[in-house]
Amino acid sequence: MPIINRIADFHADMTAWRHHIHENPETAFEEFKTSDFVAEKLQTFGIEVHRGIAGTGLVGVLHGKDGPNGKAIGLRADMDALNMDEGNTFAHASKIPGKMHGCGHDGHTTMLLGAARYLSETRNFSGTVNFIFQPAEEGAGGGRRMVEEGLFDRFPCDMIFGMHNWPDLPPGEMVVKAGPIMAGADQFEIRVAGKGGHAALPHHAIDPVVIAAHIVTATQTIVSRNVSPIESGVISITQIHAGSAYNVIPQEVIMRGTVRALSHEVRDQLENGLRRIVETLPVAFGSSATLTYRRGYPPTVNHEGAPTNLAARVAAELVGADKVYDNVGPSMGAEDFAFMLQERPGCYVWMGQGGAALGCLLHNPAYDFNDEILPLGTSYWAKLVETALPVAA
Repeated sequence: MPIINRIADFHADMTAWRHHIHENPETAFEEFKTSDFVAEKLQTFGIEVHRGIAGTGLVGVLHGKDGPNGKAIGLRADMDALNMDEGNTFAHASKIPGKMHGCGHDGHTTMLLGAARYLSETRNFSGTVNFIFQPAEEGAGGGRRMVEEGLFDRFPCDMIFGMHNWPDLPPGEMVVKAGPIMAGADQFEIRVAGKGGHAALPHHAIDPVVIAAHIVTATQTIVSRNVSPIESGVISITQIHAGSAYNVIPQEVIMRGTVRALSHEVRDQLENGLRRIVETLPVAFGSSATLTYRRGYPPTVNHEGAPTNLAARVAAELVGADKVYDNVGPSMGAEDFAFMLQERPGCYVWMGQGGAALGCLLHNPAYDFNDEILPLGTSYWAKLVETALPVAA
């Protein structure tokens, strides 16, 4: 029987799990009930459970027919929700004001649980599977913390794999590509010093608003005139805070924003360019500014060779080679699975779930994970394990 047919037998169960998680969203490092739910399911499946990694994270360990043999892979799903209000009114809408599964992590968790159930029942593989349920993907770096707390020392993995639903890709289609697939994401704050005064007497003041305006303009040249046109990078200043009255030149301007890049080299280039402008441009106006730059998630870069080739082969067998794309441009969004890919060879894929035509993209208050793709995503995980860790003939 094909994997997907057997998994379809418990599609209704997975849908119920997904709705339960969606109704009870928990955000970064607060996934206590979600972690309890996942652990209980894994234990019911007869899977060894290890908890308390990165706080609410956990790992389920399952050995194949012949027990552990030194070969192992990791499969990762994120569990956290977003700090946003849900706009949906269906029965499984969020019960927690201000929190919502607006990115589909409820579906990711469910699909990995489904794969754990199938693989525990069939054991049609040789070696070890580590089911990694990660907290705090949405900006808080749960993946980094799991790595720092010895994830791969405690649970060795020859390869690591991740997946994200993709609403603007139709169901039954996948993106599997080597190289960068998601950008690195950093944050910065600029404080421009001025000399406050009366707005009618600007010659007695140093206007930090004017200086800030020049910084905004100058930062746009970092990408357009410093980064190679065949590379990608973004610097966006998204906040400017200054002033308290219409006739007062303020003492200070605070600016904040984000930097995105698809390579470590461009990331360094953007940070250095921003620092150069902040340190030198205000001097021309008789002022100064300071930059606080915070490194966030690195670029998510799929490894050339075995991991990505394996993922592409499994995806093609599942949905057809004509529906697996390697020529789709990367996203400038970020993903902390990148920290795991820095430690082990692996591949992160996008699985189409539809929804874009209805405006239900990721982080949209009307978003909901498409339950119809649960068997497909679960089958991808299961087939990946059986292909990566084949039973000896």
